[in-house]
Amino acid sequence: MTTVHKDALFVLVKSLSKSEKRQFKLYVGRLGVNTDAKFLALFNLLDKIKKYDEKSILDSGIVKKTQLSNLKAHLYKQILVSLRLNPGNQNIRVQIREQLDFATILYQKGLYKQSLKLLDKAKAIAIENEEKNIAYEIVELEKIIETQYITRSIPDRANELAVQAKNLSAMNVMTSKLSNLSLQLYGIMLKIGYVQSDADFKRIKHYFEEHLPKYDLKELGFREKLWLYKAHLWYSFLIQDFVSSYKYASKWVDLFYEQKEQIFLNPVFFLKGNHYLLESLFYVKYSSQFRQTLEKLESVVAGKDFPKNDNITSLAFLYLNANKLNLHFLEGTFHKGLYLVKIVEFGINKHKDRIDAHHIMVLYYKIACLYFGDGDHKNCIVYLNKIINNRNLKMREDLMCFARVLSLFAHYEAGMDYHLEVQLKSTYKFLLKMNDLHEVQKEMIKFLRNLGNIYPHELQDAFQELHARLKLYENDPYEKRAFLYLDIISWLESHLENKPVAQIIREKAMAYTR
Repeated sequence: MTTVHKDALFVLVKSLSKSEKRQFKLYVGRLGVNTDAKFLALFNLLDKIKKYDEKSILDSGIVKKTQLSNLKAHLYKQILVSLRLNPGNQNIRVQIREQLDFATILYQKGLYKQSLKLLDKAKAIAIENEEKNIAYEIVELEKIIETQYITRSIPDRANELAVQAKNLSAMNVMTSKLSNLSLQLYGIMLKIGYVQSDADFKRIKHYFEEHLPKYDLKELGFREKLWLYKAHLWYSFLIQDFVSSYKYASKWVDLFYEQKEQIFLNPVFFLKGNHYLLESLFYVKYSSQFRQTLEKLESVVAGKDFPKNDNITSLAFLYLNANKLNLHFLEGTFHKGLYLVKIVEFGINKHKDRIDAHHIMVLYYKIACLYFGDGDHKNCIVYLNKIINNRNLKMREDLMCFARVLSLFAHYEAGMDYHLEVQLKSTYKFLLKMNDLHEVQKEMIKFLRNLGNIYPHELQDAFQELHARLKLYENDPYEKRAFLYLDIISWLESHLENKPVAQIIREKAMAYTR
């Protein structure tokens, strides 16, 4: 897969909905003199073409090469101004900032009382909606005005503003420390993945405890609690304590259901919290709770009051469908889940400019697992090749690793074992290069390498032996992650009991039902 340079202006134009394009043209029309402006002509041209081509722009005669960069920058700015005026983008945060801008203009005109009145209203809205950073900015501007103009509107005004500034500053510092810790833990997760040894565990534990600020939970607001739970969640994921990750993801989601207005103010955090809750439930195999959580999330997202924009729509597509696939894995209903393949393929094509390559590859891996569980190993290989042949997948190389391992088993099951030796060598080299060759992977590759030396009547014993060895690692804190990507034990049991792998997983799911 080659890297394609995408022009920022072109991507922005193509991201606009029909109503947003119509509003932009109305916005330009209101300016009167700009109806024939070059930037509007450039907008119309970019709207028509399917692929960004600078030569075709210059050939159109709209603009000379020396002026193109400035014209594009001007058009980009005008589109953003138009979008800012769109009612659909007028959330609380934008509205408060707009009031702050208006108050600043009034202050600069010397209309101090009007400015302070506007600031006081904006501050109340900001504090009510947990927008403490903006609230702090407002208080700072109020302090500036008070030092230059004695309003005498409220006794002890200086003391009141000083106390407000101190309290808001303390809360913002706490938010900053917790958000920094959460972000740093997430960065560690992307860079090294789960802990792989006792030494890794001790290092991460020390880092977490050293950077976690002291706090009184009763004094924390919504935003501070949100970052606190996020930090604990990433720490739990890193050390593979999935019961703890379930606990903190639940706290995260409960925050939103306790303060429902925050769902509509922070829909992205709401979606992500539910996704991590579902991921935790998947890891602990809590299928009944998983289904309830997924159905509740889908109901909220489908509600008429839930915010709708391109980013939210893309995230909702990603999280809902990834977890619908996971539900079929939990319940062993692989064939029933095949209807999702077309939905996911359509969604990937529709949202490809807003979903990163890694998450697209995760969806492909899940589709491959769906086909593997259904016994359609050729289609499984097709989707695995989309991952294996991707040369730009830099993060979470463990996905690439298990795609290769699953591909080996899919080739074996499909009877396409004539190139198995070459694939085995290639996969082994890849794992050595990654320095990520765990005991589970060693056992699986060793088994496949020896298949050629095993007589048909010895195969059952070979499956039994591999099953016994892998069961030793099923609950090992540093090896169990292999089973999160590939349920090799259920596959072995399907051969040992002569049952479809889907049936084995369904039987296990019924045993896990609580």
